[in-house]
Amino acid sequence: MKKLITFTLLLFAMTASSQEINKKTKDDTGKVTGLINICSRAALQALPDTQHKYELEYPAYQPDQATLTALKPLMKDKKITIVMGTWCGDSQLQVPHFYKVLDALNIKEADITLICVDHSKKAENGLIDGMSITNVPTFIVTAAGKELGRITESPRETLEKDMLSIFAKK
Repeated sequence: MKKLITFTLLLFAMTASSQEINKKTKDDTGKVTGLINICSRAALQALPDTQHKYELEYPAYQPDQATLTALKPLMKDKKITIVMGTWCGDSQLQVPHFYKVLDALNIKEADITLICVDHSKKAENGLIDGMSITNVPTFIVTAAGKELGRITESPRETLEKDMLSIFAKK
């Protein structure tokens, strides 16, 4: 499994470099309906369907400070992959909360990869093939190209507590 994840991340890095960033999806009338593939946080925040929810949810979420304090040293040299659907209610709720946690942990944007998928939970050109995405959002924590753990759809407790539990398993 670890070899598959390492291979997938390597393939992801090669595929991502050839992808159009912030690619908009459109309906038959030409109306923008969402984003697909590698996206930036700024594009997510600017998309009308997600902007309003982001502006509501990000400031409203208050991560647990004690958990953040415990989590912060564990996040050194870790990478985060977020797979979401701009059309998905759970993504519109949880992704702003997750960004609030990442900001509180001072995670650099360069260490976060945001991938948007279509309604079939697919991206183009096999971008997420091998990642075993069944639900969105999916938040994946990696170190040295190996998956440490993930949070799928919604946290069991809170995002920050679920992230801390990823490290407790190791």
